[in-house]
Amino acid sequence: MPIAIAIDGPAGSGKGTVARGVAHALGYRYVDTGAIYRAVALEARRRGVSWDDGPALAALAGALHLDFVWDDDVLRVVVDGQDVSRAIRDDEIGTGASTVSRHPAVRDALLALQRSLGARGAVVMDGRDIGTVVLPDAALKVYLDADLDERARRRHEELLRRGENVHLAEVVAAMTARDRQDMERATAPLRQADDAVRVDTTALTVPVVVARVLTLARERGA
Repeated sequence: MPIAIAIDGPAGSGKGTVARGVAHALGYRYVDTGAIYRAVALEARRRGVSWDDGPALAALAGALHLDFVWDDDVLRVVVDGQDVSRAIRDDEIGTGASTVSRHPAVRDALLALQRSLGARGAVVMDGRDIGTVVLPDAALKVYLDADLDERARRRHEELLRRGENVHLAEVVAAMTARDRQDMERATAPLRQADDAVRVDTTALTVPVVVARVLTLARERGA
């Protein structure tokens, strides 16, 4: 039976990588909601729209033409026909996504889109408020977490692989600020859903976490 799987957690917890692995194993669609907010932040920057201008951002979000396209095993994020997969992963755009997501009007503009993507089941969706707001009736909710130092190390290694020369201390500072902003925002803050299964990924490899989530999914009928 196809089910909806919600995976939440802070930056660097592994939720995106794990969600993609679970979706691939089950043959489910994968929806990266963080990428949607990053795309809004990126387009706002390109069009000169302030990240603090809620109404303008909501209008932009409502008109955004966004697709997720698999290229072999790589998920591409396409906005208005342009591949923005790399551009949206910039740390500044990540901060912008967190700022953008604080606006209730923006979240309202994107909520219907996200729910429509999860309504038919057979989907793995990850983000920060999937189990609490977007898909509160998901058959399986998982909250991934890890120690800050480990999450920062993962992010630092990712940035170095992309050729970005940054210090680990800078990554720790940026991630600490992002965590605080996500957890303290008034609208749909990052938190574990009451019925979510918490998995600490600090000392676990990706295949181990994927296998654990797949076991939980199959217990629920996937």
